[in-house]
Amino acid sequence: MTTSAKIEEVAVSEAAREIQELIVRARKAQAQIEDYTQEQVDELIRGMVWSCAQPGVAEDLARHALEETRLGDYNGKFAKMFTKTRAALMDILPDKSVGIIEEDKERNIIKIAKPAGVIGALAPSTNPEATPVIKGINAVKGRNAVIIAPHPRAKATNKLIVDRMRAALEKMGAPADLVIGIEEPTMDKTQELMKQCDLILATGGPAMVKAAYSSGTPAFGVGAGNAVITVDETADLKEAAEKIRISKILDLAASCSSDNSVIGVEAIYDQLLEALIAEGGYLASRDEYRKIADVLWEDGHLNTDAIVQPPQVIGKMAGIDIPEDRKFIIMPEDGVGPDHPYSGEKLSPIMAFYKVKDIDEAVALTNEIQEYQGKGHSCGIYSYSDENILKLGMGTKTARVMVNQPQAPSNSGNLWNGMRQTFSLGCGTWGNNSTCDNINWRHLINVTWISKPLEQPKVLPPDEELFGDVIGKLK
Repeated sequence: MTTSAKIEEVAVSEAAREIQELIVRARKAQAQIEDYTQEQVDELIRGMVWSCAQPGVAEDLARHALEETRLGDYNGKFAKMFTKTRAALMDILPDKSVGIIEEDKERNIIKIAKPAGVIGALAPSTNPEATPVIKGINAVKGRNAVIIAPHPRAKATNKLIVDRMRAALEKMGAPADLVIGIEEPTMDKTQELMKQCDLILATGGPAMVKAAYSSGTPAFGVGAGNAVITVDETADLKEAAEKIRISKILDLAASCSSDNSVIGVEAIYDQLLEALIAEGGYLASRDEYRKIADVLWEDGHLNTDAIVQPPQVIGKMAGIDIPEDRKFIIMPEDGVGPDHPYSGEKLSPIMAFYKVKDIDEAVALTNEIQEYQGKGHSCGIYSYSDENILKLGMGTKTARVMVNQPQAPSNSGNLWNGMRQTFSLGCGTWGNNSTCDNINWRHLINVTWISKPLEQPKVLPPDEELFGDVIGKLK
């Protein structure tokens, strides 16, 4: 064995020992709340959110996350820390997660919630402020413990947030080790966490999600984002442009739900472009198309120095002077795939802008774009035609379709819709995920089914009724 191989083996064994110690602590803590009542559990999660989202603290944590990661902007991080965590708490507080959670009288079945155990939660650098809180309360709602593996770029922010939640738990008489953070994260430690925990909740890049699925531990992962937004001839163009701007610049497009491509039908394409420019869009030229692409991508991968930055910073890197009042870049695009890089996810305040003939072409183009990147994640439409809305919903391979809503703050749940509040968006088999759901506490528990005999057993109907005309067709 070479010297470098020996060093690597030592590092892995040290990581395994460290994670094993954390797992032991977490299991001990989880056992102490296994018999908590619903009221006790809900008190814990209220305290966890308040410890980080209270006035003054939320501002500090948002500033710290921005200063440490240098990704996004203060307003976006504060909104997630102050508002999104409250909304997520409000969303799950009414849910019954202890004891009998459902009785199906028709099938005579009783369902009982049981903890999964220790949840291994991965937190990305693009959303390090609210992710630990929301994953934490969903884990504890199911009477689990959680160990959070942050991105190294956000480790100090993660520690601040985890420490506040731990202090709150102790003050409420619960073990602090219900929430544990890996303070010096490494790839080896994250991989060991995924091997040793009971269930993985993975949010991060495709490589990390793939590693979660390959770990041998049950996992809920997310697919790649690349949201595509259609604007049809029935849309309110001022409303559409305003909401596209809100979504596109939220936290400088750190969200995987940011509007990556906007499709305008030709009847309103020119007016939509004018409306987007009025909302702060900068219309890039063909010459600027390549200059910005050369900055945003390196060897086919997004440049970490260029993503989640203001348009002016990206422009300066590309040798382009973008006026200070411009909030996002409109990049005309006419193709899909590697030769048309803007058709993919950009993690930047840049939106590809397409023209199509009608809703049918919009559906086909949405599928083509998301076949390249982002299949299963989400798309949206600005329309007041139920027919067109249903065409998009029926025709696309996507788990969520947002209608007349800013995509980034909506598809993960918000106060104006009924979507479950989360930062973990399942993309179904389209995105190599096991669920299409907005992942929440219900995914982090086991359920025992008690089945009693039916009062009247079911009776098989005659073949003529059960099979009908199939019998004749198969003769």
